[in-house]
Amino acid sequence: MNRKELVKQIKSKSSYLCVGLDTDIHKIPSIFRQCDDPIFEFNKMVIDATVDHCVSYKPNIAFYEAEGSKGWESLQKTIEYIPDSHFTIADAKRGDIGNTSNLYAKTFFKTYEFDSVTVAPYMGVDSVTPFLEYLDKWVILLGLTSNTGSQDFQNIESKEGEPLFESVLRKAQEWGSPDNLMFVIGATHPQMFSRIRKIAPNNFLLVPGVGTQGGDLESLSIAGFNDDIGLLVNSSRGIIYAGDKPADIKKAAETLHESMKSLLNEHF
Repeated sequence: MNRKELVKQIKSKSSYLCVGLDTDIHKIPSIFRQCDDPIFEFNKMVIDATVDHCVSYKPNIAFYEAEGSKGWESLQKTIEYIPDSHFTIADAKRGDIGNTSNLYAKTFFKTYEFDSVTVAPYMGVDSVTPFLEYLDKWVILLGLTSNTGSQDFQNIESKEGEPLFESVLRKAQEWGSPDNLMFVIGATHPQMFSRIRKIAPNNFLLVPGVGTQGGDLESLSIAGFNDDIGLLVNSSRGIIYAGDKPADIKKAAETLHESMKSLLNEHF
């Protein structure tokens, strides 16, 4: 999916919601564990309940690969079930030397046909560029993450006083463009969004941490919007584990959607 198509979906739905499919087989309702493929059947239910309220789905690959070959089959069926209208994110956090990154890119862009993949920037340009070579595919580079451990390295300051994550944002823009490069910016850092927008004004931001992790949708949205809206705000546990019934999951997604719609009406 290219940028124009993504922006069109966001504006037509008045939603920039991404639903994280962090499907833990030990947390899903017991009725699904009786199925031949519990993970897929649960995901199918979640997708059916949320498809009208979100524009993107983000399977966290760890929950699938932990189940071995059966988990990869569940992932394949999940991706095939997601409508083409929705932007797909492989939350894989890959990144390695060129030959290995080539294979990671092939895995997620050709074998599984995701629209995007999260990538760790630590190993530099040759670990990222193989992912950027695919037409209408996206790299979502880790920038400032929502976990508490993000303080360990991401805010280390250079001699010029610039935090490491800002150096990553600046450097990465030499590798890709706003048409194929997004950044992960955690919702737990709303005070940083205005500063980040000065460094990366045109790139989309994938924003985890709304919901269970306590990120504030309104403050990060107001500071993070650009002319194309420019945000994909993810909620995982806050939606998919909102209750045992499809209606509970639908309500959780609908509530976020309505908040987003209100913000968009106010600012666009």
